[in-house]
Amino acid sequence: MITSLGTFLRRLRLAKGEILKDMAESLGVSSAFLSAVENGKKKMPEAWYEKLRNVYGLDDDQEAALRQAVLESSEVVELNLKNVSRGNRQLAISFARQFDSLDEETSQRILNILNKRKED
Repeated sequence: MITSLGTFLRRLRLAKGEILKDMAESLGVSSAFLSAVENGKKKMPEAWYEKLRNVYGLDDDQEAALRQAVLESSEVVELNLKNVSRGNRQLAISFARQFDSLDEETSQRILNILNKRKED
């Protein structure tokens, strides 16, 4: 099943008149690997952000859309807590522990808070 990331990559590829093999060559991977990324079976390598930006001329909005598509397509989210304050570390861990038990109303309230914060 194609993911949000797969849809993004496919649209980008088609806009440039490329087939899967062409994009795979531009990214330095096999067609099979690119297909697995599009279908959510493999994680997109971090280096692809820069490659896609350079090869396909992504602007800031397109790169933001790419990052959003990666997030939407991920089954696992990793957080780097190395340089995070103690309070934010505790927040992240507490959220992760309770994430599966959040109801839709609470999830929406949290999302609204975070989206409002982003706008400030």
